[in-house]
Amino acid sequence: MRGYTLFERVSRAFHDYPSLSKFVVISTVSGGGLIAYAEANTSSDAYTVAPPETGIKKKKVVVLGTGWAGTSFLKNLNHPTYDVQVISPRNYFAFTPLLPSVTVGTVEARSIVEPVRNIVRKKNVDVCFWEAECFKIDAQNKKVYCRSTKESNLNGKEEFSVDYDYLVVAMGARANTFNTPGVEENCHFLKEVEDAQKIRRTVIESFEKASLPNLSDEERKKILHFVVVGGGPTGVEFSAELHDFVNEDLVKLYPMAKDSVKITLLEAADHILNMFDKRITAFAEEKFSRDGINVKLGSMVVKVTDTEISTKVRGNGEISSMPYGMVVWSTGIGPHAITKDFMKQIGQNNRRALATDEWLRVEGCDNVYALGDCATVNQRKVMEDIAVIFSKADKDNSGTLTVKEFQEVIKDICERYPQVELYLKNKKMSDIVDLLKEAKGDVAKETIELNIEEFKSALSEVDTQMKNLPATAQVAAQQGAYLAKCFNRMEEAEKNPEGPLRFRGTGRHRFQPFRYRHLGQFAPLGGEQTAAQLPGDWVSIGHSTQWLWYSVYASKLVSWRTRALVVSDWMRRFIFGRDSSGI
Repeated sequence: MRGYTLFERVSRAFHDYPSLSKFVVISTVSGGGLIAYAEANTSSDAYTVAPPETGIKKKKVVVLGTGWAGTSFLKNLNHPTYDVQVISPRNYFAFTPLLPSVTVGTVEARSIVEPVRNIVRKKNVDVCFWEAECFKIDAQNKKVYCRSTKESNLNGKEEFSVDYDYLVVAMGARANTFNTPGVEENCHFLKEVEDAQKIRRTVIESFEKASLPNLSDEERKKILHFVVVGGGPTGVEFSAELHDFVNEDLVKLYPMAKDSVKITLLEAADHILNMFDKRITAFAEEKFSRDGINVKLGSMVVKVTDTEISTKVRGNGEISSMPYGMVVWSTGIGPHAITKDFMKQIGQNNRRALATDEWLRVEGCDNVYALGDCATVNQRKVMEDIAVIFSKADKDNSGTLTVKEFQEVIKDICERYPQVELYLKNKKMSDIVDLLKEAKGDVAKETIELNIEEFKSALSEVDTQMKNLPATAQVAAQQGAYLAKCFNRMEEAEKNPEGPLRFRGTGRHRFQPFRYRHLGQFAPLGGEQTAAQLPGDWVSIGHSTQWLWYSVYASKLVSWRTRALVVSDWMRRFIFGRDSSGI
């Protein structure tokens, strides 16, 4: 087993000994919890600092949102010189990766939420929470304007303003309808806990309606036609959960409806799960075909009425309509109205999210940071700084760059421009010298000397590897933890942590730019089978990966209370099945 990762060893053990998985569910879940506990303790010890001196005025930090990014920031912020005020329309954090499980009762809604006050009450930072929604950000005067979500008896919803020294915008995003007619009025979304609960009630109501004695077969089939729009991870997982719910639980209770149920998954692209390895995509499509889930690829939704959904085939433009009972829309995200207004205010029009630099600072604003789904990181292009890089590396001012001179600064370049390292990996080049030799021709390593134009030619294609970060919980959580680290140290020095590119010998950043570390991704496919794509392009598919999914998700839950509740929900489902009550 030498050379394998922990995930690989666990998955291989489950694969070689299938019976092992039945006996270690408790130990794997609790083991994941112990990992999370160790991580939490380690990070807490690393960032603990001495209490502030008396008389020092605390900096006011306003955090908008209690999603993955905002909660991760709050959990990791430990410097007592901050006065933190959290504003969000919901007073809890929700573990959104389990929302598809909530829609069918595999997991209960309360099991995946944790009150914000529970999360911050034991911290050594002054944290105040207000349940309200922000409706305006005034970056020029450093104010945010908010409206209470609760109506008072006399004045309706109370409005108030809050001053800040630092603003952390972590408000997430909304479902993107692409302005498709009828979507807002007739479709269900799956972004919040309330959405999952509404879908659950609608599914049960559909089966109750279909069981009435006065319906024709055609009417029954229409009511029990469930359409899922979007073949990404959320749409695929919901389709799989719904299929299992119907075939493992509901058909036993509604025998009349057994032959009338139909699940259709619509995807505008050529394949579902496009962001996964092709092996996972092929397996998912094949499994859905075996399970009877109708996957329609290249189908773009153009209109949704209260009875029919219309699609256009991407190849020939043919438009067709089909009746449905329920539509779940899961096709990506777009900015909230408040985010759009703020982007317009600071000159970021026509963008899908707030643009930030690599330190998560909103471009065009002072002391405003944005992270999570509401923001996108603009990586600096190598070609924009090519002259600076060349002059810094050319220490003898000879006008040419030798391999030795370039090797002295390559670490700084890869740190500042991660696309360089990615480009070398994709080109299967073992060393940066290979890139220089390619530009110079077949010459000996020791004799390579490049002028500025040859240097530009050598690095001309590295910026093609730049990609936007995916809008996932994993990215948001890492951004929150990173920004908290910066804030924990920001007040300990006179200089700001951010700055222009610097090489060794002339000073370096106090903080490295944010770098996302991909830890892998899962795609539950139903029938106790899950696909996983882990670092190193390692792919695992099957029942053993499902147990790995259980362990990892249990370890990532925000508290021991939610871990216990979710694990008990999984065990209850194994023993008693899913609950079909219409509540």
